[in-house]
Amino acid sequence: MLPQVLTLLLPALAAAASLDSCPGYTAKDIQTKDNSLTASLGLAGDACNAYGDDIKDLKLLVEYQAGSRLHIKIYDAAEQVYQIPEAFLSLPSGADVPSEGSSLNFSYVENPFSFAVQRSDTGETLFNTSGTALVFESQYIRLRTSLPDSPYLYGLGEDSDSFRRPTTNYSRTFWNVGDAFLPTGSNLYGAHPLYIEMRDGKAHGVFLGNSDGMDVKINKTDEGEQYLEYNAIGGIFDFYFLPGSTPSEVSQQYSDIVGLPAEQSYWTYGFHQCKYGWQDVYELAEVVQNYSQAQIPLETLWTDIDYMDLRRTWTLDPDRFPLDKIQELVTYLHDHNQTYIMMVDPPVSLNDSTSYNNGLNDDVFLKYTNGSVFVAAMWPGATSWVDWLHPNAQKFWTGQVTSFFNADSGVNVDGIWIDMNDPANFCPYPCPDPVTWAADNNDPPAPPPIRTTWPALPDFPADFQPSDASTSRLRRRQTSGNSTQTPGNMTGLSGRDLINPPYAINNTDGPLAANTIWPDLPSYGGYTHYDLHNLFASGMITATRSALSTRQPGKRPFIISRSTFAGSGNKTGHWTGDNASLWAHYRISIKQNMEFASIYQVPTVGADVCGFNLNTTETLCARWAVLGAWYPFYRNHADITANHQEFYLWPSVTAAAQSAIKTRMQLIDYFYTQFHYQTVDGVPRTILPLFYVYPSDANTLDNELQFFFGPSLLVSPVTEENSTSVSFYLPNDTFYDFFTGEKVSGEGQVITREDVDYSEIPVHIRGGSIIPLRVDGANNTRLLRELDFELLIAPDSEGNASGQLYLDDGESLQPPATSEIIFVYSAGSGSLSLNGTFGFSTSSKIQRVTLLGATGGNSTTSRAGKVTTLNKPLSGPFTASVG
Repeated sequence: MLPQVLTLLLPALAAAASLDSCPGYTAKDIQTKDNSLTASLGLAGDACNAYGDDIKDLKLLVEYQAGSRLHIKIYDAAEQVYQIPEAFLSLPSGADVPSEGSSLNFSYVENPFSFAVQRSDTGETLFNTSGTALVFESQYIRLRTSLPDSPYLYGLGEDSDSFRRPTTNYSRTFWNVGDAFLPTGSNLYGAHPLYIEMRDGKAHGVFLGNSDGMDVKINKTDEGEQYLEYNAIGGIFDFYFLPGSTPSEVSQQYSDIVGLPAEQSYWTYGFHQCKYGWQDVYELAEVVQNYSQAQIPLETLWTDIDYMDLRRTWTLDPDRFPLDKIQELVTYLHDHNQTYIMMVDPPVSLNDSTSYNNGLNDDVFLKYTNGSVFVAAMWPGATSWVDWLHPNAQKFWTGQVTSFFNADSGVNVDGIWIDMNDPANFCPYPCPDPVTWAADNNDPPAPPPIRTTWPALPDFPADFQPSDASTSRLRRRQTSGNSTQTPGNMTGLSGRDLINPPYAINNTDGPLAANTIWPDLPSYGGYTHYDLHNLFASGMITATRSALSTRQPGKRPFIISRSTFAGSGNKTGHWTGDNASLWAHYRISIKQNMEFASIYQVPTVGADVCGFNLNTTETLCARWAVLGAWYPFYRNHADITANHQEFYLWPSVTAAAQSAIKTRMQLIDYFYTQFHYQTVDGVPRTILPLFYVYPSDANTLDNELQFFFGPSLLVSPVTEENSTSVSFYLPNDTFYDFFTGEKVSGEGQVITREDVDYSEIPVHIRGGSIIPLRVDGANNTRLLRELDFELLIAPDSEGNASGQLYLDDGESLQPPATSEIIFVYSAGSGSLSLNGTFGFSTSSKIQRVTLLGATGGNSTTSRAGKVTTLNKPLSGPFTASVG
C-alpha cells in the first residue's frame, strides 16, 4: 500500500518543490503615464514548469480608476489565456484619474518583479507580493501577498466557515458544487473571490476577476510570516483594489465593479412557504388554507420539482398537478393577494421531446469535442445542458419561459426559483451510457401514489374537494456549437489537461468532473467548461431574467438562485442552499446573510427557515421562525425526507410566527427603503455586520451572531438550544428597546437578557434614528400598503434623529412616480420636519409619532414614549411639534 501512496504523492511533492525554484519575472519596457502604467514581464530564468508550462512573456497593466480604485492586471502577451467573457461579467477598464489624485499608490520592483499597493495618505502597505516568485503557467498561476499577523479578513465565499477567516492553515476553494448539509471547510454553491480586511478601524478590499477553479490559502510561513496566496488552475490576475476606508465604502466600491443589486418587488418581503414532497395540487391548497385558518400571513407559495412530470423541467404531472387545477390554484392565490413560484432546473430531459427538440433545433446544447450533444443524468434521467454563450441560447430559454409560464395557457407564476445550477450532474464521469445509468439508479424515481382523498378545503371551489371530504381542517403535531480558437481571443490555451489538471484544487467533491458536467466540454466561442464552470449559474440567471422581462415587460423579475458568482446580485437573489435542521446551521445563517448582503452585494438572501434536511424540533423551528423574519428573504422549506414543518403544526411555532410576521410586516417599508437605496448607490443598508456600523470598535470584529437589520435596528437572537437567555454586545452608543421603547445606554460591553420567550427576539433601535413602520400588520403586503404609518423617533445622545422613507408602486422597474421623504427631529425645537419629494400618491398618512425616551402625549401604545397624533398626509412637507 505504501508504494502506491508514494506513487500518487511524488508528482505533487515534486511540483511543490519545483515552485521554490521558479524564477519569477523581470519587468521591462515600462511606460508610465499620469494615470496608468504598462510593462512587459519576461521569465527571469529557467522555467520551473511546476504544474504546466511557464508562459515566458506577460504584460502588466496598472490603471488608476474612478472612485480611487486601482486596477492591476497581469496577463499573457499573446492574450490567449482565458479571461472572463463580458457576456457573464463586464469588468471596468480604462484609466480615469491621475495617480496623484488616487487614494492608493502602486509601486514595484523590476527584478524579480513584485508589486505593492499602499495608502497614499499614510503610506501603509495593503498588498505586497515581494518575497515569493510570481508563477504564471498554462494551468497554474500563483501570487502571494504578505499580511499583518492574525489579520481580520472577511469574504472569499461561499462557505459555512466562520465569518472572520481563520489565519492559520486555512484554505478557501472556488469550484461551485451542490453539496447538502453545508459541510465546513468546503467549497459550496457560489464563488466570490473578494476579501475585505480591517486594520485599526479602516477597511480595504481586494477583488480578483478570475472565474477558474482556485485555492486561496491563508497561513504563515515557517518563519511565522502571515500571507494570503492565490493558486488558480487557469485565467489571469485581474485585481481591483478598493481603498475604503470604511467597510461600507469598500462594498460600495465593489458594486462599481460588479454592478448594483437588483431591486425587488414589495411583495417579495412577505413570508414564503415551500416543501419538497408535497404530493399534489390539493396538498398545496391545503397548506394555503391551513395558514389562513391559523391566522399566519402567507404571502407566497412555492413548489419544488414535485410538480414536474417525472421531474422533467417544463412539464406538469398530469395526474397530481394538472394544468387546469394549477391554474385554478394560482388564480385563487392572486385573487387573495398572494403569489406563486415554481422551481426550474437547468438540464433538459431527453424524454421531453418538445423541449429537447426545441433545444436541438436551436443548436443550444453543450457538445462533446466531436460535435455530438453532451448527455449525462440528473433528476429526470438522461439530460443535456444549455450552452449559455450560444447565440441562440436566449431565444430558446425565453421561448421555454414564456410558453410554460404563459399567463393564459400555462402557469402564471410570479417568479422563478433556480436550483441545481452549480451545475449538478448525477452520472459519474465518463458516463458512457447515461440512459442505462439513470434507469439503474432510479432517476427519475416513481411518483407518489395518486391520492383519492384529502382533508376538506372549504376555502376552495367544489372541484378541489375530495369525494369523501373529511371535516379535518388544521393538522398539528404532538408537541415535543463551437467556434475554434483563434490567437488573441482570450478563450483559453489549447493542449491543457482539463479533466485532471496538474495542480489539484481542494475540491470537496474530489476531481473536477465529480458531480458536475465535464470540464473539457467546449462552449461556443472557443471556451471550455473548465474555465466557465463557476459562471454557469451566471449564464442561466441572465437568460432567466431576460426571459421574465420579456414575459412581463416593465416588471421587476424575481429570481432566487442556488449558485452565484461575483455580480449575480445584479440580477438575482440567493438562498443559502440545502442546510439542515441544526442549531449550528441556524447560527451559520446569520453570517451567511451578512456576507451576501453586505460584502458580495447580493442583499436578497435567506436560509431555509427551520432547516431543510433532517427533522426540525418545535423549539428550533420557533426560534428560527422569529430569526427568519429578520432575513431579507424569508422562506420555510424542508426536504422530501424531512417531516412537515409548516408553522401551523405546533401552537408555540404558530404564536412565534404570528408575532414575528406582524413585526416584519410593520417594518417592510423601513427595510424596503434601505434596500432601495442600496440598489441606487451600492452602500450596504440591508443586513449589516456590527463592524460596518462601528468600524472603530474592535469588539465588533469577531461578532457573527448579531447583525443590523437596516442601519438602525440591532438584532441579537438567542442562539443556543433550549435557552431562554442571550448575551449580546452593545457598542458605546444610545439604544432603545424596539418593543418596549426603554432607553438603554450601550457601554461597549456584553449584557445578558433573561427570559426571552420563544416568540421573542431582542432588537434595539440605534439612537439618532427615525423608523417608519405601519401601524399594524396585515394578511398580505397589498393590504399592508393601505395602512397608515407610525414614526418611532429614537434620539441620539444630543437629542437629534433622522430617517427616510421611499415609496413607489412596488413592482415597476422604472416606477412612474416615487416619493423620497426625509424625516428630521431636533431636540432644540422639539419639532419633526418632513421634506423631500412626494410624487407617489398614497392614501396612507403619518398617523402618529412616538418620541422614545420622553413622556406625555395624547395616546398610549405598547412602547414607552411620548405619543403625538398627527394624521398628516404624505403629499407634501410639514413640520410638527412632537417634543
